[in-house]
Amino acid sequence: MTHTQPATLHQPSPQDLYEHAVAEHGPALVRLARSYEADPHRRQDLLQEIHFALWRSFAVYDGRCSMRTWTYRVAHNVAASHVLHHRRRGARALVSLDALEAMSYAVDGEQVAGQRIDQEWLHALLRQLKPLDRQLMLLYLEGFDAASIGEVSGLSSGNVTTKIHRIKKILSDRAREGGHHVE
Repeated sequence: MTHTQPATLHQPSPQDLYEHAVAEHGPALVRLARSYEADPHRRQDLLQEIHFALWRSFAVYDGRCSMRTWTYRVAHNVAASHVLHHRRRGARALVSLDALEAMSYAVDGEQVAGQRIDQEWLHALLRQLKPLDRQLMLLYLEGFDAASIGEVSGLSSGNVTTKIHRIKKILSDRAREGGHHVE
């Protein structure tokens, strides 16, 4: 009589999960850090904080959400904390969508003629947003759908859709006005 051993499933270690997450989403984490922090030195510190928090987080990852969702949730939480920490230390105040929409930008016709919105302008504008609005837009730019963004942010998909639509309208208005000179 032959006795067979039950097959054991290999559970990936936290280190394996971290390495997989970085391999899959590393470039997106760099873009996320760039959108949250303008200063290159502080941006590198932020990216390091994100990686450390992500590495630690996989010790408790239980697979109830996708690794992509988990990775972005951890990264955005760290980045939002980073922004709030620096804001308390005297950095520029963040603005709400209402305030951003109401801002007027000086337009220099010669300079605006023929120019397109570039990444630096977009990142500078996004850095002005409060962390939740910034998170929504960054996830949208990374290709997340409203339901996935809602899963990461804790908002309903309808609320996500409304906020993203509003942010896109503001960005579009600023671009038409030639207001891509953000301080």
